[in-house]
Amino acid sequence: MSSQHAAGKAPYYFVPGPSKWPVLGGASLLLTMAGASAWINGYNWGPAANIIGIIATVIVLLKWFGEAFAESESGLYSARIDVSFRWSMSWFIFSEVMFFAGFFGALFYARSVTIPWLADIDHKLLWPDFSAQWGNTPAGTIDPFTKMGPFPIPTINTALLLLSGVTLTISHHALRAGERGKTAFWLLATIVLGAIFMGFQVYEYMHAYSDLNLKLTSGIYGSTFYMLTGFHGFHVTLGAIMLAVVLYRLMKGHFTPDNHFGFEGAAWYWHFVDVVWLGLYVVVYWL
Repeated sequence: MSSQHAAGKAPYYFVPGPSKWPVLGGASLLLTMAGASAWINGYNWGPAANIIGIIATVIVLLKWFGEAFAESESGLYSARIDVSFRWSMSWFIFSEVMFFAGFFGALFYARSVTIPWLADIDHKLLWPDFSAQWGNTPAGTIDPFTKMGPFPIPTINTALLLLSGVTLTISHHALRAGERGKTAFWLLATIVLGAIFMGFQVYEYMHAYSDLNLKLTSGIYGSTFYMLTGFHGFHVTLGAIMLAVVLYRLMKGHFTPDNHFGFEGAAWYWHFVDVVWLGLYVVVYWL
């Protein structure tokens, strides 16, 4: 393997040596989640442990991915490694599809099975004021709230994400054409659109909480609304971070028109986030 690398030829299949980063990453994530759980349950040590865990996780990711970037740039990755990366990213996105499918399934079950069931004749004695309409609750069970509609913020955010998909595609085509400056410009535009999306979502949450009295405790409607939109917002944030790392690598000259899966993998993830939002926009805000 070393002689191949010395001769400027990538090994048939590069196998890295033992690494400390998986263990350190697992430990930092465990500390992060333990701190978050303690924080939610009122333990004094929770906030500090959560923050330390987050910082440690970020450091581990920077070091770990930094090693992978160095291995790639030193010519250790062959075409077979590229194929393994593509399969890995494909399965990761598939796991994300199933993750959101679970939440969409919970929403479907609540709306199409549980709500009609609670409103039938057998339950009128328990819930006399309940009607089979999504967002209705029996009087006195929880604080009254107003459902979130599709206008104006969700529609604006839909336009922003659709536009970001276009700008990212333009950036990808520019990279394949060897136009590095154009690639960086449209990639930066995609990141900015994602940041604006998140800004609008933060404002939407503030409006929902203060003006509509819509909270995570607002029955099944509130819990499914915040779980679906909140996890999607987290994925947008993660996708924007991935694209920012890609932009940094692009400025460092790491990608070529024929070898840029780091860009492609992040682009796959971003387009997946776009598609999930379209489903959310229709199911959560319109129906």
